[in-house]
Amino acid sequence: MRIARLACLLLFSGAAFTAQAKMVHKPVEWTQDGTRFHSVLVYDDAVTAKRPGLVMVPNWYGVSDTALTKAEGIAGKDYVILVTDMYGEKIRPASDDQAMAAVKPLYADRALMRKRINLALDQLKAQAKTAPIDVSKLAAIGFCFGGSAVLDLARSGADVAAVVSFHGALQTDKPELAKQIKARVLVMNGADDKGTMPDADKFMDEMRSSKADWEFVVLGNAVHCFTETDQHKEGCAYDERAAKRSYRLMNDWLHGAFSGAP
Repeated sequence: MRIARLACLLLFSGAAFTAQAKMVHKPVEWTQDGTRFHSVLVYDDAVTAKRPGLVMVPNWYGVSDTALTKAEGIAGKDYVILVTDMYGEKIRPASDDQAMAAVKPLYADRALMRKRINLALDQLKAQAKTAPIDVSKLAAIGFCFGGSAVLDLARSGADVAAVVSFHGALQTDKPELAKQIKARVLVMNGADDKGTMPDADKFMDEMRSSKADWEFVVLGNAVHCFTETDQHKEGCAYDERAAKRSYRLMNDWLHGAFSGAP
C-alpha cells in the first residue's frame, strides 16, 4: 500500500512539474533597409491556448535582460510578447549617453520610427504560425521611448485593438495623424515627470482631434521611469505603487479592447 501511495505521489508530482510554467525566449530576426533587427518572443509554453499578442517596445536601452524580465512578468499566461528591437542588432546601449545616441535618429525621423514599429507588428503576426497567438487580439505597449513608439504605431493607423504607453514622450511631428487612430489609446505618465508632462496639453488636444477612444492617466507623486525597477535617479525612479496601479490599468484596458467592452 505504501509503495502504491509513493507511486501515486511521484506520478502527481511529475505531472505538476510538467505543467510548470516555462517562459520561452525565441529569437525573431528581420532585415529592413539593410539593417538587421534582433527581437525576442516571450511566452509561457505550459499554456497551449492561444492568447493576445503584444508588441512591446522597451525603454531607450532597448532589448536587454531587464526588458526581457519585465516582459515575462507581463506575459504570464495571458499574453505572447514580442520584445522589439527598434535600433538594429548592433546597437545595444550600455549607458544613458549611448541610449540617447540610439534614440536620436528615431525622434528626428518619426516616419522611420513608424515604419519600424509597423514592421515589428507584422513580425508578431507572422509568429502565429508557431506560437500561441490569437491574431484577432493584437496590441502594443511601450515604456519611455517605447511609449513614443507605440503611440506612433497608433498614429499610423495600424490595425491593433489598443496601445498602452507608460511614462512615454507625448510629442509628435504630425498631430493630424491622430485622425487615423483605430486603437484604444491608454497613456499613463507621472504627475512629476518634468520630461513628458509639459507636452500633456498638446497631446490631449491631439487626441481630442481624433475619433479614438483614449484615456490619459496622471499618476500622482510619480516621476519618469516609474515602472523601471533598475532606475533610482532623481527625476527617473521606480515607484512600486505607480507601477502596480499602471499594470492593473493596462490589463483592464487590454481586456476591454479585446472583448469589445465599453
